[in-house]
Amino acid sequence: MGITFRGLATAALASKNETSAAATEKDIADVPASYAGHTSLDQGRPDEKLGGPRADGVETDSDDELNKVDTHAEQGVQAIQAMTHVWSRRSLIMALVWIWIIQFCVSFTSGSVNTLTPYVTSGFQSHSLTALTSVISSLISGLWKLPYAKIMNIWGRPFALLLGVMSTTIGLIMMAACKNVQTYCAAMTFFYLGYNSIDFSITVFVADTTKLANRGFFVAFVASPWLVTTWVYGYAVDSIKAPGGIGVRWGFGVFSILIPVVCTPLLVMFWYHEGKAKKQGLIQPRPTRGNFGQTIFYYLKEFDTVGLLILATGLSLFLLSFNIYTYQAEQWKSPLIICFIIFGFLLVIVFGLWEKYLAPVTFVPWHLLKNRTVIFTYTMAGSLYIGWYIWNSFFYSSLIVLFNQSIPHATYIGNIYTMGSCFISLVYGAVLKWNGRLKWYSFFWGVPLTILGVGLMIEFRQPDVNIGYIVMCMLFISLGGGVLVISEQTTLMAVSKQQDFPALLACESMIISIGGAIGSSIATAIWTGVFPVKLTANLPAEVMDNFANIYGDIDVQSSYAWGSPTRDAIALSYAQTQRYMLIAATCVYSLTWISVALWQDVDVKKQKQRTVGLL
Repeated sequence: MGITFRGLATAALASKNETSAAATEKDIADVPASYAGHTSLDQGRPDEKLGGPRADGVETDSDDELNKVDTHAEQGVQAIQAMTHVWSRRSLIMALVWIWIIQFCVSFTSGSVNTLTPYVTSGFQSHSLTALTSVISSLISGLWKLPYAKIMNIWGRPFALLLGVMSTTIGLIMMAACKNVQTYCAAMTFFYLGYNSIDFSITVFVADTTKLANRGFFVAFVASPWLVTTWVYGYAVDSIKAPGGIGVRWGFGVFSILIPVVCTPLLVMFWYHEGKAKKQGLIQPRPTRGNFGQTIFYYLKEFDTVGLLILATGLSLFLLSFNIYTYQAEQWKSPLIICFIIFGFLLVIVFGLWEKYLAPVTFVPWHLLKNRTVIFTYTMAGSLYIGWYIWNSFFYSSLIVLFNQSIPHATYIGNIYTMGSCFISLVYGAVLKWNGRLKWYSFFWGVPLTILGVGLMIEFRQPDVNIGYIVMCMLFISLGGGVLVISEQTTLMAVSKQQDFPALLACESMIISIGGAIGSSIATAIWTGVFPVKLTANLPAEVMDNFANIYGDIDVQSSYAWGSPTRDAIALSYAQTQRYMLIAATCVYSLTWISVALWQDVDVKKQKQRTVGLL
């Protein structure tokens, strides 16, 4: 789960950074009073635009008014508001139990896919593209969150979850059938697009049914399966790859069957309660959008298709230049790379201008960007993920090659973050209910421990260093990261109104994914620019004829006997290359610390709210 509970390894690790548009809960918030324009995620009444002041104020709303379904809201928003009324406490508990099971299976699958990726890319003689697969999948899955939030509001939570399950399954099937690294990269994109959609839907459900003060704890609860799966999927991968095992392709095939099967009961629960709400007359009939052509034009406008295409093209050109420059004869001087960088950067600027001045319907909540906590939560999240992906992109490979760990042990060490962050997030979620001033936990605990852990690895990720020091560093990072992940999700909810959550958090998710893509791009640029140079300088002359295989295949790298001159040379090259990554990440984290310092000192425990949620 991004820097979230899947160890931020892949991107993936992608995110629990989204919540819902559940208008059943009305939170008092310190937001700007002025508002001009609207976003595509508006869901308030006509006299209560997104970000604008309430006519009556929350304090004066009656409980009867708060319990009504907003008939002016989009269809999907009405549906979840109505469903909130028809959930019984028993059925809600059953849903949460099944969500835990889904998260167990999905986290097991994600962890296995992450671990298998270096071997798949190595099988195509493209180990150096390991981080590139993360760049593309992170970028697309991050941009996808903007229209996905709109899909949830228009067509409802069950339909959106179904799309996520289908995308995940398609990605796994493609992984099982791929015959080149390009197809595998496309499969990773489908997989993580679906994975993040499922994760988003589950987080939305938690937000729909919980109070703000309890939300951090329940977000941690639905992530807790990682406490279990971390211990088992390493052995599963080892068994899949072992001689006589089912093989990587069949492994992906099994996962492609598991995901839709385990997600079906939750979909049935959602559809059942939506149907129950319809029978009670709580949901208005879906409005017509005109003929086919008018309907298509309406949704193209609602999803800001032009803006998304501009942004996706710009980011793709800019970030891919860092990953493919070594494949050009002139590298950074190549006209292709120069054009990618310039036009990519300009298109990102064009996207901002389009959203601000020309887009008929926008995703960016410009009026809320006047709030400094919103701005610096975005910079905090972006820098946190940039730093993580810089130093973590080739961490698993270094455990195998540099520290001579087995697959299960490398998996355990790589997922210390997962274990520690899941544990501390549960504790932190409970603490926030007692003392809700999350800024100071992040400033004095979360960021310092993260910087300490990554900074110490500059010294300890070296040949002949005891692996115990790496374990210690990972513990520091995990105990700091778990606090930052929960703070990252609850801070925006503490300074905004309930109806603003989807726009704010969808944009935050996009920033996080872009941050992850930037971090992976920097890691790839360092790796492809430094590692082959260090290998050339360190390898014994007698193995230079095998240079291409050594550079491109982790299995070849780890096949040389531990302690042999060739293995020592490869390990030294790993250490020399990753030293640059660790220094760069530590510098980036200084921006994370500054960002947290500039938050408002809000207290989520004292946040006044009304909710019809049962938890």
